[in-house]
Amino acid sequence: MVAWIQENRADLPVAVITAHGNVESAVRALKLGAFDFVSKPLDLGVLRKLVGSAIRLRTAPDEKTADFAPRLLGSSAAMEQLREMIVRVARSQAPVHICGESGTGKELAARMIHESGARREGPFVPVNCGAIPTELMESELFGHKRGSFTGAVADKKGLVQSAEGGTLFLDEVADLPLHMQVKLLRLVQEKTVRPIGEPREESVDVRILSATHKDLADLVAQGLFREDLFYRINVIELRVPALRERSADIPEIAEAILTRLARRMNATAPKLSAETVQTLQAYRYPGNVRELENVLERALTLSTTGSITPEHIRLRTGVPPAAAEPPAHIGPSAAEGGAALGTQLEGIERDAIVKALEKTRYNKTAAAKLLGMSFRALRYRIKKLGIE
Repeated sequence: MVAWIQENRADLPVAVITAHGNVESAVRALKLGAFDFVSKPLDLGVLRKLVGSAIRLRTAPDEKTADFAPRLLGSSAAMEQLREMIVRVARSQAPVHICGESGTGKELAARMIHESGARREGPFVPVNCGAIPTELMESELFGHKRGSFTGAVADKKGLVQSAEGGTLFLDEVADLPLHMQVKLLRLVQEKTVRPIGEPREESVDVRILSATHKDLADLVAQGLFREDLFYRINVIELRVPALRERSADIPEIAEAILTRLARRMNATAPKLSAETVQTLQAYRYPGNVRELENVLERALTLSTTGSITPEHIRLRTGVPPAAAEPPAHIGPSAAEGGAALGTQLEGIERDAIVKALEKTRYNKTAAAKLLGMSFRALRYRIKKLGIE
């Protein structure tokens, strides 16, 4: 029935009522295009909110691409497909899992889904699952009641409840420990949470979006991620392409970044020379758009002529060109072995620190803990290696 309605009345939101515990049929309906589902016994408050969301979605303009096109830059085929997919998934309440490398813009894609859907008037609450200490995670996500543990001097609303009526974005969801994955599974299936110290379940009305740069299927195979949760949050998968897969978009992205950075510095945005554009397009960008922004911010600081030339561009060494496959093995010659080895080791250390900073959203305390070093040691290495 859902498939027939989607084929013949694609503009009509469809909600599914399912028996308690029979979530598999609801997930199948969501994959076919259903708007949302509720489980028996029916909670009239939840049902009322669902109908309200459906009405808001029905009265919204059909085409939202123009609203966020300036924020999802690029006219490549990959970006056109991404924008089209965002418009489609925004019309549903189904969980969406956004995959892609670090720095590609997964959170931006999640925000666009939120702003293009029926929940756009509600809050968008991003949560970096990798940056919350394990011992605080349950309290941060689900809240707690006064006196439920030492230090709980007042009731605290969790991040899930803060997203009521809106969207909860779980970034780096693969970093959730297994015991928290069980609680998240209940949230996705039953749309209820239980704050620490609260004997009763609380109904919540949130849409779940998640993202990670890791391969969840591999983590499931390794026993590090629950298979049932994987299928619940991965009803719809959205892939954000890496920057090296759309190098034709780099001039447009670079121009927008320079304009924004120059405005922040009360300066005039410099022009990119043709040679500079070629240099930027030939690089593979392991850090994707985030790395491109760092490169351009440094270049803007160094440029004094109103034009950015290749001399202003500093790219990571040891990264193969975008158009070339990485060689099977690269080793130093006997004459330059010592210096080359030192450079390679510094490159490895630099990459590890950059990845830790990106994973923790540049929270140096969390990054130091992730790397197994002190905060002062990390700060010293960042300064020594010239990490910006």
